[in-house]
Amino acid sequence: MPFLGCCKKRNTMSLASGHNLVSLEGEELARQERDWQGYSEGIVRLHPGRWLFPSTFKRFADEYYNFKLKPDDVVLLTWPKCGTTWLQEIMWTMRYNPDLNNPMAAAPVNARVPFLEEPENGVFLQMCELAPEPRTFKSHLALPLLPTDLLKTSKAVYMARNPKDAVVSFFHHSRIFKNHDFKGTFEEFVQYFLDDDCVYGPYWLHLKEAWKQRKNPNLHFMFFEDLKNNNMEELKKLDKFLGTNLSQEQLDNVAHYTSFAEMKARKVGDWKGKYTPELEAKMDKWIKKNLGDFGIEFKYGV
Repeated sequence: MPFLGCCKKRNTMSLASGHNLVSLEGEELARQERDWQGYSEGIVRLHPGRWLFPSTFKRFADEYYNFKLKPDDVVLLTWPKCGTTWLQEIMWTMRYNPDLNNPMAAAPVNARVPFLEEPENGVFLQMCELAPEPRTFKSHLALPLLPTDLLKTSKAVYMARNPKDAVVSFFHHSRIFKNHDFKGTFEEFVQYFLDDDCVYGPYWLHLKEAWKQRKNPNLHFMFFEDLKNNNMEELKKLDKFLGTNLSQEQLDNVAHYTSFAEMKARKVGDWKGKYTPELEAKMDKWIKKNLGDFGIEFKYGV
């Protein structure tokens, strides 16, 4: 794919989405490379929005934006570690396996619900394109980086999660997985988050772009905490949005098959005890500043 709008001085390029991609340099890049050793090919930032990605993002950025959607596609949208695994199992079971007899249930989750984006060779893009209809796939990209007709042509489900929990979960994820390979402390990770220096961020803008569309009939906005605390109620809302028209017995199947006990999923409220009082106060101040005008009040687990 040819790089458009290249500039030798700053290594920039223009994207089909209208964003300008700029490679990080100097002290900013050095700090990231010290703590995020999985981003060996560099890091880029997109303007407007200051979206942050590993440099490999630019290989397929235009393909993500120009992806051809179909009317019966459903796209799951989340910021990393905001319940993606749990909700994709729920959506897949609702759409393809409400009677729990589909042999594909044993297949890897990324084969059943592939990511639209991925770091290297475009295989996931091909999987999304070639998936049997009706297609279900997922993305961590914010709405401005996705096809402009997403909420006109298809349906999307957006799941938000209390940022305190999301940060703890993403911290552990980033330490374990070598594509991130985070080497810093938890306190340093939180500061990256607060400074909008975590990949796929800024978190608050990712959330805000979806929140603005919450009344769009083709977007279903959910909270991780509501799905945990009022599971059947939320499943019924999702069933109505997806048009799956499941019976109560089938909804019970979905609830059991995708329960925390069955999936051994992460618990809500896991952030508690992970933050020092000073760090929690810093997070609270950030939430009030960046999310206070949304009208969102994040809940906690029971």
